[in-house]
This record gives sequence, C-alpha cells and structure tokens, in this order.
Amino acid sequence: MSITFETAGQTVVASLQGRLDSTNSPAVEAELVGRIGPSGFVLDFSRLDYISSAGLRVVLVVAKRLKQAGGGFVLAGLQPHIRDVFEISGFLGILDVAGTKAEALARF
Repeated sequence: MSITFETAGQTVVASLQGRLDSTNSPAVEAELVGRIGPSGFVLDFSRLDYISSAGLRVVLVVAKRLKQAGGGFVLAGLQPHIRDVFEISGFLGILDVAGTKAEALARF
C-alpha cells in the first residue's frame, strides 16, 4: 500500500495504490487523519486494487473527522470491483463519489 499526497488549491488529494486491509489500515488511517483540516479532501481510489471492511472503516473515520473539521470529502476513481463493495455496504448512499479526480476537485 502506498499513499501519495498532492494539494490542488486548498484541497488535499490522497491517492491510494495497492490493498487497503486490516494489515495496513491503522497506518493508513493515521496518515490520512494527520492531513485533515477545514479544506476539501479527495480520496483517489483509481489505483486501489482491494478494500476490506477495515478499509471501509478508515473511509468512515476520515469522512467523520472531515465533517467535524468543516471540510468537504469526495471519493474518486472507484474501480468497478471497489465500487461494488461500496454499493453493497450502503456507503454510496452516504458518501459523495465522483468518477474521476478532476470531477471530485470540481466540487470544491
């Protein structure tokens, strides 16, 4: 699992690559939460291969912390198999999801 960060205006973009599961979710959560502020935040999953329930929990924690900080949150680039996991879990109904990183950034 690797995470790269970039800033577009006042929006933080975190791009995840690899697998987000129970073996790395605590470290990923800590790294993402450490970047939360009152600005926008995009999680780019276009290079994410797998997400487990532990990974879904990380997404919820980040979304909750951003809401508390007054920042916006958008998921971007969900591959079909990752999107299926979010759909089955019901997360698509509660999270803002964009097709691409550019679309997500346009929401801020």
